[in-house]
Amino acid sequence: MTDLAQFNLFDAHTQQCPFPFYEEMRSTQPVFHIPGMPMYLVTRYEDVVACARNTAVFSNRFNTGTAADGPVAQRLADIAKTGYPAVHTMLTADPPDHTRYRSTVNKAFTPSRVAALRPTMASVTDALIDVFIDDGHFEAVKQFAVGLPVMVIADALGVPRDRHADFKRWSDDSIASIGAMPSDERRVEAALGIVEFQHFFAAELERRRAEPCGDLLSDLVHASTEASGEASRTLEVPELLSILQQVLVAGNETTTKLITESLRLLAEHPDNWAAICVDPGRIPDVVEEALRLSTPTQGMFRLVTQEVEVAGTTIPKGSMAVLMYCSANRDESLFSEPDAFAPGRTNAKRNLAFGSGIHFCLGAALARAEAIVALERLSQRVGALRLAPSNSFDYEPSFILRGLKHLHLEFDQRA
Repeated sequence: MTDLAQFNLFDAHTQQCPFPFYEEMRSTQPVFHIPGMPMYLVTRYEDVVACARNTAVFSNRFNTGTAADGPVAQRLADIAKTGYPAVHTMLTADPPDHTRYRSTVNKAFTPSRVAALRPTMASVTDALIDVFIDDGHFEAVKQFAVGLPVMVIADALGVPRDRHADFKRWSDDSIASIGAMPSDERRVEAALGIVEFQHFFAAELERRRAEPCGDLLSDLVHASTEASGEASRTLEVPELLSILQQVLVAGNETTTKLITESLRLLAEHPDNWAAICVDPGRIPDVVEEALRLSTPTQGMFRLVTQEVEVAGTTIPKGSMAVLMYCSANRDESLFSEPDAFAPGRTNAKRNLAFGSGIHFCLGAALARAEAIVALERLSQRVGALRLAPSNSFDYEPSFILRGLKHLHLEFDQRA
C-alpha cells in the first residue's frame, strides 16, 4: 500500500511517477487535502467531471502558477509594469466573460481550419525526420516533438521562421511556475520573457490591424465581441495578449508532451509500433490511449466559491480544488486495467486529457491531428523503434504539466 503520508505534491521524486499515490487516493481519500495548504485534489473520474461542469461553485478565476515571496516578488512586480496588464480571458474566466472570449476565438480553430493545416504538418514533420533519418537514432523531444507543434502554431500566428526559437522560449517562460517551484532566478528570467513576448505580439497585432493578411492574428485583431449591455467591439491589446499567451502554450507544450509519450509507449510496445507501420489507420487509437495514460496537463485548478461537499469531504470556501485529470484517466471504475497501454479500448475517448465542460481544450483537435500526422510520417519512414540504453526518463518538475526532458530512440532503417 502506498503511504499517503509520504505524498508531497512538489517533490521531484513524487512528480516522476505520482500514479500509485493517486490510485491510493481514489481508493481511500478521493478528495485529498494537501496538509498545511488550502488545496484539495479531486481524483475520481465522476467527481472530476461533476466539478468541471459546476462552474458556479468551481470557478476558473484562479491565478496560474505558484506565488513568489520576499524581494523577488517586488522584482517581478516591477518587471510586470513594463508590459501589459493581465486580463482574465479564457482559462481563468467564468461565464459570461469566458463564453464571450471563447466564442470569439473558436472561429480560429474550426475543424476545417485544422484540416487545412494537415499539409503543413506533414511537410514540417518530414523536414524534421530528414535531419536524423540516416543516423539510426534521434532525441525525440528536441529533434522531433518540439519542432512540429511550435512551427505549426507559429506559422498559424504569422511568426517569422527566424523567431521560432523565441516562440518556444516564451512558451517555456509562460509555464515556468505552473505546478512547480522554480528558483528566484528562473522566475525573473520567465517574467522578462513574458514581457518580451507581449511587446513582440503587440507590435504584430498593430501591423495586422492596419494590414490584415489572413492569418490567425489578423482574425483575432479584427474579430468582434459583445458583452451583455455593451455594443459590439474589437478586443483590446491586453485581452488579445492574454488569449495569445494561452494559444501559445496550448498550441505546443501539451502536444510536444503527447508526441513524446506516444513514442515512448510505442517503443516499449514494439508490436503496436509494427501494427501502425502496416496499418496507419490504427494511429488515432494509439494517440487516444497515449492521451489517457500520459495526460500532459495532469490537472487544473478551480477556486471554490462556497463551501461544498465532494465524495464525503467538505471543501471550504476560498480553497483551491485541483481536478486531477491524470488520476481520473486511470480510474479503475471506468477503465479496465487502467495502467496498461491498450490502444483500441472501446471507451478511450472518454479520457479527460483535454478537460471537460466549457473549458474543454480549445486546441484539442489540433493536438490530436499533429500527433496523428507525426506518427503517420515517422512510421512510414523508419523501421523498428527502440528505447536507447542512455535513457534516464526524467520528467519536468511540475505536478500539472508532465513531460519527459529527453527521450532517446533508436530505429532500423526501412528496407
